[in-house]
Amino acid sequence: MRKKVFVLGLGLIGASLCRAIKNPTIELFGWDYSPETREIARGVELVDHIASIERAPEMDVIILAVPVLSTLHYLHELARLPLKESVIVTDTGSTKNEVMKLAQSLPFTFIGGHPMAGSHKSGVKAGNPNLFEEAYYILTPPEGADVDPLMELLEPTRAKFVVIEPDSHDEIVGVLSHLPHIVASGLVKMSDQLTEEHPRATQLAAGGFRDITRIASSDPQMWTDILLTNREILLDLITNWQDEMSKIRESLVQEDQPAIYDFFSQAKHSRDHLPTKDHGVIPAFYDLYIDIPDIAGAIAKVMTIISEANISIINLKIQETREDIFGVLELSFKNQADLEKGQLLIEEADFRCCRRS
Repeated sequence: MRKKVFVLGLGLIGASLCRAIKNPTIELFGWDYSPETREIARGVELVDHIASIERAPEMDVIILAVPVLSTLHYLHELARLPLKESVIVTDTGSTKNEVMKLAQSLPFTFIGGHPMAGSHKSGVKAGNPNLFEEAYYILTPPEGADVDPLMELLEPTRAKFVVIEPDSHDEIVGVLSHLPHIVASGLVKMSDQLTEEHPRATQLAAGGFRDITRIASSDPQMWTDILLTNREILLDLITNWQDEMSKIRESLVQEDQPAIYDFFSQAKHSRDHLPTKDHGVIPAFYDLYIDIPDIAGAIAKVMTIISEANISIINLKIQETREDIFGVLELSFKNQADLEKGQLLIEEADFRCCRRS
């Protein structure tokens, strides 16, 4: 008999999981609150069946691929249903403390999950079976829970599984993901105020500023849920961040050149020693920047090179910060291998390229 797997939430993560794990040995069920998403999922045969939560008692594995606050809601809903004694329920949320605390009172096995992967795109149409390849997939099981059946189901994702405590997980992602999102969003809000006074700022922000604040484009509802469910840790982290900003501000007030130098020097040293190959908490972006001369057909030539090499790109953007004879074409690739192959071929055609460091 085929194992029955139910994925609730068919956005980017849920749809990508469905595409990765779907095979003849499992019967795959799916649900999304959006009627449009359900219709698309049905049309592309993302799952074998579209079914509501009332079918949950039939399932062997239930994956909640929804925002954190929605996960808490669904866990309460599942608790009132007569689920199989052997059922495994997991989620894909970015915080774990509150979910795991609730899980202690649930009448079924819940194993927290957090695939550390993402994309420029969102929604069911962006589902990609390779999204999780080589990415870390965090699991936070309760004491005594067997994670092997869940890892076996998720093995086709080709993710790297790591088991850690919920407290450790939330503190780590708080520093490496949640606080950077807050800071990036704050910088964008500051730029909005600047633009009112200096309209030219919008054009200038198309380059480096746009890159370092890229994560501010994430789903606001998802990030509202994340902040509220990692509240205590983030309050401490924000206080620590404000302390750091107060120190550099005081160094500026005092014109303390050695202190200012140390601030940047220590940051550079730490940044230079970060791993470059592994996927981290914030999804990696495989971007290539290409100088494009003001010659008819230059962009078409680059795209022909990429197409003939059968390399897929997931985003294309023409930057407008240059006012000389060169423009900048930004291509975003699916992975590091495609980026390296694309750069080699484009440079062989005498285009100048550089990557994000």
